[in-house]
Amino acid sequence: MYSSSISSIESLVNEIKKEMFSNQEFNTFLTPISAYDTAWLAMISYNNQEKAINGHSFSGPMFESCLNWILNNQNEQGFWGESNGENLPTISSLTATLACMIALKKWNAGETNIKKGLKFIHANTEILLKENSQQFLRWFTIVFPAIVQLAKSVGLETIFVNGSERLLSDVVMKRKVILESEKLMDMTAGHDQPLLAYLESFPNYFVDQKDQILKHLSEDGSLFQSPSATAQAFMSTGNQKCLEYLMSIVHKCPNGVPSRFPVDEELINLCMIDHIQRMGLANHFNKEIEQILGQVYENQMNNQNEYLSEISTLPERLFKDSLAFRLLRLQGYKINQGSVCWFVRQPQMRAYIEKNQERFTCVMYNVYRATDLMFNGETEMEKVRSFARNFLESSMKVVNNEDNLLLLPSLQKVIKHELNVPWVARLEHLDHRLWIELSQSLPLSIGKSADYWLSCLHNDKLLKLAVQNYEFRQSVYRTELEELKRWSKEKGLVDIGFGREKTTYSYFASAASSSSFLPFDSLLRLVVAKCSIVITVADDFYDEEASLNDLKILTDAVQMWDGSNLDGPSKIIFDALDDLVCDVTKLYHLRHAIDITSELRYQWQETFLAWMMESTWSNNVAMPSRNEYLEIGMISIGAHILVLHAASLENPSLPREKLRPINGQYENITKLLMATTRLLNDIQSYQKECEVGKMNYTLLHMNENPGAQLDDSIEYVKEILANKKKEFLENVLMNGFNDMPKTCKLLHLSCLNVFHMFFNSCNLFDTKAAILEDIMRAIYIPLQEQTSIPPLKTSPILTPQEKKKKIENIPTKVSACLNGKNFKHQVGIGIGISFVGSKAPKNNPFGWYTKGFASQKLRSYFI
Repeated sequence: MYSSSISSIESLVNEIKKEMFSNQEFNTFLTPISAYDTAWLAMISYNNQEKAINGHSFSGPMFESCLNWILNNQNEQGFWGESNGENLPTISSLTATLACMIALKKWNAGETNIKKGLKFIHANTEILLKENSQQFLRWFTIVFPAIVQLAKSVGLETIFVNGSERLLSDVVMKRKVILESEKLMDMTAGHDQPLLAYLESFPNYFVDQKDQILKHLSEDGSLFQSPSATAQAFMSTGNQKCLEYLMSIVHKCPNGVPSRFPVDEELINLCMIDHIQRMGLANHFNKEIEQILGQVYENQMNNQNEYLSEISTLPERLFKDSLAFRLLRLQGYKINQGSVCWFVRQPQMRAYIEKNQERFTCVMYNVYRATDLMFNGETEMEKVRSFARNFLESSMKVVNNEDNLLLLPSLQKVIKHELNVPWVARLEHLDHRLWIELSQSLPLSIGKSADYWLSCLHNDKLLKLAVQNYEFRQSVYRTELEELKRWSKEKGLVDIGFGREKTTYSYFASAASSSSFLPFDSLLRLVVAKCSIVITVADDFYDEEASLNDLKILTDAVQMWDGSNLDGPSKIIFDALDDLVCDVTKLYHLRHAIDITSELRYQWQETFLAWMMESTWSNNVAMPSRNEYLEIGMISIGAHILVLHAASLENPSLPREKLRPINGQYENITKLLMATTRLLNDIQSYQKECEVGKMNYTLLHMNENPGAQLDDSIEYVKEILANKKKEFLENVLMNGFNDMPKTCKLLHLSCLNVFHMFFNSCNLFDTKAAILEDIMRAIYIPLQEQTSIPPLKTSPILTPQEKKKKIENIPTKVSACLNGKNFKHQVGIGIGISFVGSKAPKNNPFGWYTKGFASQKLRSYFI
């Protein structure tokens, strides 16, 4: 059914592997070509340096390949340079097009190209200047008036009239302000590049100052690693080292040069891997990714005592360290927090970063992403996260700063998304879509800085593969969802007559949280979704529908695994449960010739017992301690069923003995998931459960601590959650904590992602249409139909007054709720909330650490 699509994807993957992961010295596959810089090299004549060519004088371009690139790479619309995802020109195309025409004019070449270029300039200058009039970037303000003047000096008939002439005058005035406020040689002015890096824009100024130019050349002969500035330096000074630098670029990049060279190739590889992962393509390049990261890790270990010597290289160093830290931790490498936290120990570096927002916005974005993966005890990482977040929030407020790169809509969306939606609350399939959409709209490069385009490397083939891969997954998901709907309908779960019908929600959560590590044809998604559906329906039956006697009958039937005496909803629930367990056990037996029926039944039996216990507490108006409640609540949330049922079918699958508690306890990674998801539910639903009289860990804490306010109880649970999440994350990512297969550990993480997503800011699981848009974009809407990037949804942030108003009546209700009302507990699958915390409470609230996992009463039921 899917063979042609899979064949097409595999063919494109193989093609990309040959180009991207070849042994070439410099990876041009992902390095954007700068038409502007290529044009400057094309302007260089042999006559510029007779000594460099043994005293012989020739006419014609020194770098003919650059001139040929210009002749062969003009856009159909007449421009050269950057375009957006819809192949429309950006403001950068004005400078690039003028520079290319100047090069052609110099060599009396490409008359037709020049005519098309002039037509483009005349038709689009006013439009592009007007679109960007509130946000002219510094590099454009410096370069554009100079390149316009140079075009006129070589006889190009550039005509600026009406609005375009007025807008050009505005740019000229802004340029004048920059030149009057900055020193040309000042390298600490707080910008990404000093004015000297734009030497080609000031040729006349340096006619008699060759010594100043040579003084600032790098060891490789470049001027701030800028090909265009170095081209002008060579034409002004005839310096041999400049020439050698330019020749080395053309040798390594014969088909057009980048805007900055050299770029750290290890950094390019890290950005490439990050880009591949964020587009949802990592499973196609596992071997190549592991090989690159293995070498990066080895280099990190060899250079871990290397200190930064020049503050001018701080942005690139920190950019690389933060990206390496995140990618290595995700891959399971043990890398110390110091590899990304070193800068926070040095006040002068922190001050320099805060002063230079333009240079560090993209860097701090990557630093912030690195801190998503902090573990317990990493206090420096907490400081770094706080520093990076404050920096980014400050940057986002600078809406009127014309130098702020974040005014570019796509880059702004990336950072807003990072700040507003915690990583642990995001479903990766939708994150992949967002990144693909952003990649389609980002310009190839921004001025002379590599830091920005490195965050989102652009390659048409890789983008094409990402779109095909995403849309093929959508087609698989649609087919599986229809199959799941048929199953729910056939088993009577859709029309059972009460509770929440969550077939689509359950499948969406299963598929969208596991797209990076589950293959196209995985049965695991359906197993997780079916478990979720049964848990939801059964939980609602215990919470809302049945009498205590009916619940006792169903509970007993599940313990004996005999539903012959059941009828009505109880019969529907049991039959669906039995069908699910039988299917999973049959598949496991086919693969391993081992019967795991008793193990899977055990998971359900203890969960039904937990629901029964909660209903008994509610009907008897009994109040357990927090520890007693948590022991039962960890089971009743059902998270362990989701991950362990699915993990039994993965290859390599989870061994039989891992499917039930050993010595009364599950693996620590599973216990952490169970406890965290229960507390996530309770911290989010305290208000609703207080109003309807249901039990909740937060409210129980408040009841046991009469002097505590509701906010105190909430913060208490948040601190527990913050530390449990870090411990859980370490168990997932690092080896040595358990011997579970990698896919099983990732299933645990995806389950936590789902719980966080559903309850990040409100109860999305109990709503009818809150995530309908996300479901449509994840499963139904193709990428090519996306004509613009939709606004990112953000959680509403309450003011202190609004928050106070929302909860001010809760404390007065708590006592009554806990002492005289129905205690029925709200249990749902796929619920959670984000949290921040730094220190665990001193008193350990988890009684199951030092005793058996389940209570003695619960365990005795099976004896």
